[in-house]
Amino acid sequence: MPKPKLLFVDDESSIRLTLAEILRHEGFDVSVCATVPEALESINNNKFDILISDLNVGEPGDGFTVVSAMRRVQPNVITFILTGYPDFESALKAIRSQVDDYITKPADVRNMVEAIRKHLANPKPVHMPIATKRVSQVLLENKKQVVDEWHKLVMADKNLAALKLSRADRIDHIPIVLESMAKRIELHPEDPEPESMKAAAQHGATRFDQGYSIPQVVQEERFLQRVISNTLQAHLLVIDISMLIPDMVAIGECLASQLEESIRAFQQKERRAA
Repeated sequence: MPKPKLLFVDDESSIRLTLAEILRHEGFDVSVCATVPEALESINNNKFDILISDLNVGEPGDGFTVVSAMRRVQPNVITFILTGYPDFESALKAIRSQVDDYITKPADVRNMVEAIRKHLANPKPVHMPIATKRVSQVLLENKKQVVDEWHKLVMADKNLAALKLSRADRIDHIPIVLESMAKRIELHPEDPEPESMKAAAQHGATRFDQGYSIPQVVQEERFLQRVISNTLQAHLLVIDISMLIPDMVAIGECLASQLEESIRAFQQKERRAA
């Protein structure tokens, strides 16, 4: 009888070595990966019966990216999340349709092996893959949350909060930026749309009139980039992983080009006022 094929994903070398060797000794054919890209490549090129992934492979929550990819490519695979948080079960309930079970660090090998064999002997019905969404759709669906989180970061920054502006005056450009970004993600044009550049220029001129400095304009943009990254991280299970990298490149290009145009317009008004 062939050995069950198991993919083990963890960024800690000591755990990869020790736990993988124990699992081999228990009769599993074990492949190991240290990063999410390695795991995705292995999932696309090999067949597995079991997946054990650390919750945080490099970054918090990366294990869900691995689980999500496995669900789409090999929906019959039994999936386990390895976590250092004993009370994680409550969080797992929300994604129980994608994860079969979890293992708490430090892993009790006997219990872990028993759990794996139990699931192998009594497999659940095939998991239905979650309907995937492009990054653009996730951003537009969470536009209000992005705006709210960005505003919180801005108001927590003493330098930016010192500028006496209403909430409406601070956030007025964010929905426009997100909508322009969504279009760029969908179409991946070589050059930004003239409409988005016009809006970016208006934003830069407005920020000059409101008393901003260029470093403050840049800081606001950094906060927006952070909130966008956090939003996408929180929705990794539903994001189309196959388009994630080009979509993230498009986001970076969009933010950079709009920031450049805003600063250019800011400097033009600054020179006129001098």
